[in-house]
Amino acid sequence: MFRSLLITPLAVAMTLAAANAEEVNLYAAGSLKAALSDVATAFEKASGQAVDTTFGPSGIMRERIENGEAADVFASANMKHPKKLANDGRGGPVRMFARNKLCAIAQPGLDIDSASLLEVISSAEVRLGTSTPKSDPSGDYAWELFAKADKVEPGSEALLEDKAMKLTGGPNSEKPPEGRNNYGWVMDTDQADVFLTYCTNAVLARKEVPHLQIVQIPPELSVGADYGLMVLKGAPEAAGSLADFILGDQGQAILEGYGFESAADTP
Repeated sequence: MFRSLLITPLAVAMTLAAANAEEVNLYAAGSLKAALSDVATAFEKASGQAVDTTFGPSGIMRERIENGEAADVFASANMKHPKKLANDGRGGPVRMFARNKLCAIAQPGLDIDSASLLEVISSAEVRLGTSTPKSDPSGDYAWELFAKADKVEPGSEALLEDKAMKLTGGPNSEKPPEGRNNYGWVMDTDQADVFLTYCTNAVLARKEVPHLQIVQIPPELSVGADYGLMVLKGAPEAAGSLADFILGDQGQAILEGYGFESAADTP
C-alpha cells in the first residue's frame, strides 16, 4: 500500500536534475517549424529536457545569433549560414541532416505543369513570388533556378530576377495572421500567381488551401536544398544530445514524415 509513496534517492536525483537542467534554445529555419516542433516534443518526452524553439528565415536567424542571442542549436535551410558561424569560431561541426527541393505553388485557374513552368513564370502576365535571397535560403535557391533557366532559355535569368516579387523571408516581409501557413496565406490572399518555395512548404500550404496546385520543377531547372545543423559554443550538454536526436532514427523519421529527405551524417 505504501510502496507507491516511496521515493528513492535516484528518483530524487533525477527530479532535481530535470528541474535544474538548462533549457535548450533551438534556432531553426522557418521551413522546419512543423517538423522540428514535433522533433523537439519527442526529444522532451525521451529526455525530460526542455527545448525552446525559435523559427525564422535562416539568414536572419544567423544574424540574430551573431548579434548575441543565446542559441544553443542552429538548424539552417542551407549549409552556408551555419558554416559561416563555424568559421567565425562560434561552434560546430556543421552536419547535414536533411534535404529538400524547390516546387512551385500555383493558383487553381492557371494553366501550368512541369513542362510549361518556365514559359509560364516568364510571362509578363504572371506574377511570380519568391522568398528573399540572402535572408532566406529559399530565395537563394529560387535565384539558382533562374540561373539554370538562362541555360535553357537565354535571357531568362535577368527577366526572372527582375520580375520576381520577394514576398516572404525578409526582415520587413509582411507576416501572415497567427496560425496561418505563410505560403498558403500569400496565395490565398492572391499576392502571386506562382510562388517558388520548398516542396515541404508547398504541401503544408495546400493542406491549408486545398485548391492550390503543386507543380514539380523539371529536371533541367531542379534545385536541391541541403540543410545544416550545428551546436553553438557554450551550449549546455543537452544541446549536443538534441542535435544527435535530430540526426538519429526518431528525428529523421519525423523529418521524413514531413517530406524531407534523410541526409544525416554520422555524428
